[in-house]
Amino acid sequence: MRPMGSIFRSDRRRWLHQAAALALGTLPLSQSTASSDGFPSRPVTLWVPWPAGGATDISLRLLAELASVSLGQPVLTENRGGAGGTLAMPVLQQARPDGYTIAQMPQTVFRVPHTQKVLWDPIRDVTPILQVSSVTFGVLVAAASPMRSLDDLFAFARAHPGELTIATNGVGTTPHMVLEELFTARRLRYIHVPYKGTAEQLNAIAGGQVMAGVNSTGFGPAVDSGTLRLLVTFGAERSRRWPTVPVLRELGFDIVATSPFGLAGPRGLRRGVVAVLHDAFKTALFDQRFKDELAKYDQEVDYLGPEAYAQSCRKIFAQERAMVERLGLAHIGS
Repeated sequence: MRPMGSIFRSDRRRWLHQAAALALGTLPLSQSTASSDGFPSRPVTLWVPWPAGGATDISLRLLAELASVSLGQPVLTENRGGAGGTLAMPVLQQARPDGYTIAQMPQTVFRVPHTQKVLWDPIRDVTPILQVSSVTFGVLVAAASPMRSLDDLFAFARAHPGELTIATNGVGTTPHMVLEELFTARRLRYIHVPYKGTAEQLNAIAGGQVMAGVNSTGFGPAVDSGTLRLLVTFGAERSRRWPTVPVLRELGFDIVATSPFGLAGPRGLRRGVVAVLHDAFKTALFDQRFKDELAKYDQEVDYLGPEAYAQSCRKIFAQERAMVERLGLAHIGS
């Protein structure tokens, strides 16, 4: 049995070592002063900037449910759809940095500040927690549509100027930006029909309210059931799930469009609180139930921790600025 004095000395040395490591930023998140102040002592709210019922909403609700187990408190999901997935940003900007308000960070929040004047900044006003997954996109038509390829869409637009209607999840979203590139390259016009979320957009395509649509791989179940037809995807290579569907690069367009997303809290979130949230959501992220849910939409876990995710956010923000400037879409003063 060790003498009591040696135990005290050992504990004191360990405490001093951890304090020094924390001051230098080298202490792992799981060992930081995460739970010393009892966080969380009440429910956490996760804001999803899309309408309820879409693929992202459904998967994040499951992620929140699974994370609740580790947190010991419910994670409540609130929806704020519209504006291309950016409406959670004002919520984060105005929230107290106590960990009880977090939100999904879709790709559009890194693009919109370059295309229009906004009062928030996706780098300055947030504390990254972790990256969750990445989505790619595809062009869809109703199963009964006579259009069976991207060239069919171009041919219709050429023969019927201004009559082709194509839906996306909003102005400035990745699908909208890709459409602009595709049609501008051929000097063709189409009517852009923005929707707030995936579910209503897919229903509009299937019901013939629009002639085509571009969406994330949340369309998976509708394609597999035969409700919708997938014409092309925007990934770097063909999907293993739909191996007969070409990617844009095969059709002569040097475009690969993916959209990583993660979770973040308000600016100034303390390291210990970030640790608690990160650990709970990381555990949920790798739960087989969540991985199975992502697989329904042709997605996989694409995890990054707080520091790596923060670095990725800064990189994406710079890349979006370059793309917006290249397309001539930058607002004055950006």
